[in-house]
Amino acid sequence: MSSPVMSVGRPVADHAPLGPLRTALRVDGFSTALFGVVLLAGAPWLRDPLGLPVAWSVPFGVAMLGGSAALTLIAGHPRITRLAGAAVVGNALSCALLLVLACVDVVPLTGLGRAFMVVGAIAVAVFARFEFVGLRRSAPTDS
Repeated sequence: MSSPVMSVGRPVADHAPLGPLRTALRVDGFSTALFGVVLLAGAPWLRDPLGLPVAWSVPFGVAMLGGSAALTLIAGHPRITRLAGAAVVGNALSCALLLVLACVDVVPLTGLGRAFMVVGAIAVAVFARFEFVGLRRSAPTDS
């Protein structure tokens, strides 16, 4: 004999449109944390091949860990559209900043360091795009 099992929680249908947006935010948060750890732990070893001084690498790594925490919190929040919009704007600004750093001699980057910044800008732009698309799809159901 089987008996019905009752569970308490949010109905899946209520948040189904947010699935891709939450996934994009979670993956962005995880990859941002991973990259921040690489910048922090690898700062001395990245200095020569990239031309990224430790004095720049460490604050970037710390900022990325903070950004990762924010993205993870946003992804878990019950109503995320406004917060996800801030994540899209933050990613767009990060992309622009990375491109500026790659093109302007503020930091003594090597050719590999400039390529590293451009690839980072592309990665951030891709996350911004996925989050933007997820946001557009979820906007009518969650404000």
